[in-house]
Amino acid sequence: MITPVKAIKGQCQQIKNWDKAADDLFSKAVSRVRQPIESLFNWLIVKTDIQKQVKLGLARGYWFIYLEKLLPLLLD
Repeated sequence: MITPVKAIKGQCQQIKNWDKAADDLFSKAVSRVRQPIESLFNWLIVKTDIQKQVKLGLARGYWFIYLEKLLPLLLD
């Protein structure tokens, strides 16, 4: 999984400044990719209420629950 760059403790200030431009560009690129994916999953959770359904229906199996909730969205 790709995540934004985090600062390293104890790293000297000169190296931090040198790497800052590249780290900022990489972090922006990662954020631009992750944000729409997270939005899609949040939309699915809101539309299908899938998290509550998974907790309630563990005996029926996960795939059945997912398909039961996602098919109506896909068929619209």
